[in-house]
Parts: sequence; structure tokens; C-alpha cells
Amino acid sequence: MLRDLKELEDYAIAASDGNIGKVKDFLFDDLSWAVRYFVIETGSWLSSHKVLITPIAIQKTDWSNKTLSVLITKDQVKNSPDIDTDKPVSRQHEMDYLSFYGYPYYWEGSQLWGGDMYPYLLNPDYNDALTELRNPNNTHFFDESKREKEQKSDPDLRSAEEVIGYHIHATDGDIGHVSGLLVEEETWAVRYLVIDTSNWWGGHQVLISPEWIKKVQWFDRSVSVDVNRQLIKEAPEYSSVEQLNREHEMAIYEHYGLTGYWARKPKSNV
Repeated sequence: MLRDLKELEDYAIAASDGNIGKVKDFLFDDLSWAVRYFVIETGSWLSSHKVLITPIAIQKTDWSNKTLSVLITKDQVKNSPDIDTDKPVSRQHEMDYLSFYGYPYYWEGSQLWGGDMYPYLLNPDYNDALTELRNPNNTHFFDESKREKEQKSDPDLRSAEEVIGYHIHATDGDIGHVSGLLVEEETWAVRYLVIDTSNWWGGHQVLISPEWIKKVQWFDRSVSVDVNRQLIKEAPEYSSVEQLNREHEMAIYEHYGLTGYWARKPKSNV
């Protein structure tokens, strides 16, 4: 199932020993378009500090009660590496954060989450066979040569809140602006940008896959897509009050003459 990230704002994050806080934003990787962290406002117990929680930590999601349960404690959150969420998160910050919790680096591997498609599979607490990952002497996660190399990498993490309102440029002109991001529940992959074309067609909304993005220009808040205006105008209309189903998704991909992401073979890890 797909969820609009705007609906997930203010969801409670429940640790094993109490609530950590509420979701205020999301940081996604603009290369693979997957949500890598939730930005959490902790409230009074931690002086209203903002912290990051990775989807790797999620144990279960209670959509009816708007709660994400995570396999960490409040004490771990309190002692985790301090990251200023108002500034760009560096790869070094990510490495320190993931190493603190004993999680593998999601960028090491060919799948959406390193060696797997689902973030929870990177969590040692889900599988006894992965307990070796908790070993601080495990060179896969603490290799200093890798650490030095990854420090120089651009993490490409972007705020979902920031992207809302970005202008959309088709190959032959402007077409609208981003009004939402739809993510897949289990993988936390951003599958679609919701495009509001109200300045052209009176409130018509359509969906654009990140796969069709040619360029994102962060400095002038715009997204260029590799399709023309007419093709977008004739695409199946999206309604936020109706649940997006696979039939609708199939119609979208068929309209653009492309194969749906759900029908493709997974990448090999070899």
C-alpha cells in the first residue's frame, strides 16, 4: 500500500520504554528516492530536541492509532550521536549514527536497502543469524578505510517538506507543482510525486514517478521530467480521497508505455 507522507506527520514514535516523540519531516535519498530517516520532535523529555530515526528500527506500524513502534529505547536515543537536523546530514554523520545502533550501511549493496529491499531486514533484532552485526569488531561496518572513503561522498539527503511546492517542468514547458510524495509502506520507497496542475487544468492532480525525473534543481526549487505536457495532461487523474490501487498504477505505467516497478526482476547482489 502507498501512503502520502503528509498523512504521516505527527505520527507517534513508540520505543520499547515509552514514546520518543512525533514525526515532523522525512529525509529521503534523491538518488534512489527512499526515505532514509524520520525527523522526530522529542518533546519535553529531551528538551524538545530533534532526532533522526531510521526505518530500519521499525518493528510494526499501527496505522489506525498513528503510531510507529521501534526496536530501540529512549536511552539509546538520548545517547545517540547528535545530528543537527537543520543542516545537511553528512555521510560521516550517517556512519556514526548507523554504527551506534549496529545497523549496516544501506548504501552498500545493489538493493534499495543495501543487500535487501526491506529496511527491517537490516535490523539484527529481526534475525538471530544477524547478531554478528552487533560486534564492534565487524570490519564490514567499522573498516576505517571505508569510513574515510565514505566521508567524501555526497549523502544526497533531502527534506520531504522542502520538496513540497517545487515547480514541475515538462520537456515543453511548466506543468504544475509538487503537492505530495507517495511512499510504499514496507520499503519506504518514494513511488510517486503528486503533481497539482491547478494553474493549468483547474485542480487536476496526476502522479509522476521519480524514475521519469531528468533533473532536480534544488537552488531554484524545480523538477524537470522527461515527458511532455500533453502526455501528463492525459495521464490518469489522481484523487487523494481514494486509495490508490494496483489497477490505477497499471493504468499510469501503461499510459507512459513503461513497465511497472512491481513487475520488474530485482537486481542481483552479485
